[in-house]
Amino acid sequence: MAKTMRAAACREPGKVFVQDAPVPEPGPGEVLLRVSRCGICGSDLHWFHGGIPIPSVCPGHEISAVVADVGVGVATVKPGDRVAVEGIRVCGTCSYCRSSDYQRCRMNAMIGMTVPGGFAEYLVTTPRHTFAIPAGVDDETAQLTEPLAVSVHALRLAGLEMGQRVLVLGAGTIGLTAIIAAKAGGAGEIVATARRPQQKAAALALGASRVFDPTASGELMSWCFDNPVDVVVETVGDAASSLGDAVACVRPGGTVAILGVFMQQPQLNALFVMMKEVRLVGSLCYGAAGSRADFEIALDILARDGEAIRGNMITHRFPLEQIAEGFQAANDKASGSIKVSIAPA
Repeated sequence: MAKTMRAAACREPGKVFVQDAPVPEPGPGEVLLRVSRCGICGSDLHWFHGGIPIPSVCPGHEISAVVADVGVGVATVKPGDRVAVEGIRVCGTCSYCRSSDYQRCRMNAMIGMTVPGGFAEYLVTTPRHTFAIPAGVDDETAQLTEPLAVSVHALRLAGLEMGQRVLVLGAGTIGLTAIIAAKAGGAGEIVATARRPQQKAAALALGASRVFDPTASGELMSWCFDNPVDVVVETVGDAASSLGDAVACVRPGGTVAILGVFMQQPQLNALFVMMKEVRLVGSLCYGAAGSRADFEIALDILARDGEAIRGNMITHRFPLEQIAEGFQAANDKASGSIKVSIAPA
């Protein structure tokens, strides 16, 4: 195997480049993965804009890959296995890890932020964070497992029940995967908000019955008053309005799941939360509490509906050497972008 590989890096906002880097070696209990695809996430755009610290390591966490090598003691995966990869690395020994709520591990490392990520030819992780890709799911579709698992986890925490009405605020990648997860979870009706034409079209194609313009908040509020919403999934992270809008839209006694990444302290009328007895649920990423891991559920959804999901979400594709162009496309929603896929090979 080559001793060097190509990997992305960022040193200042707005500038992503590719450089040579050593191929990592799997230590005991680790696996070396050859990356097949890696998607550009909305959180990647936050550091790209300078809104959060730039990763000191190779970025990228929406990963599909092939096992290239395994370290001593690894028996659950073997070279050649195709896997979807969780974007975290945990200690595996604390009480949270032992209870399968490992996303709460205090030693949780974020792939692509604090440990090297997937905008590279190879990366190292542990077997517990890899999940077998079903035979009918291609590598490009499988990279969507990570954002879909985020939404699966949020709706499980929100306690979505069969037949409930769901409102998804925002129709970026996480908003769209929330629509998909709500549909798979048995929601009776799903509505959404979307700013861009491509987002509205994708939301309708993936399961929303109606899509509102977020700038026309009065129309949305009026609709929610006449059509009580059981669960609101907030994916926007607009400190000025989105969390307050979520609380205003949900029915008394309903649940708001918070997935948006807030760069500033959000405005929220706590008296309104109290008077409506609204339940606010924060959701970080994914875990394995319950009968099955969130990643396993996401892969089941992709095995069933992956072609339609890929067709409506992945809009742009670039090789790793053109990752700078990929970030420009992801950053410019006027380009028609939703999900931009990077292929390291």
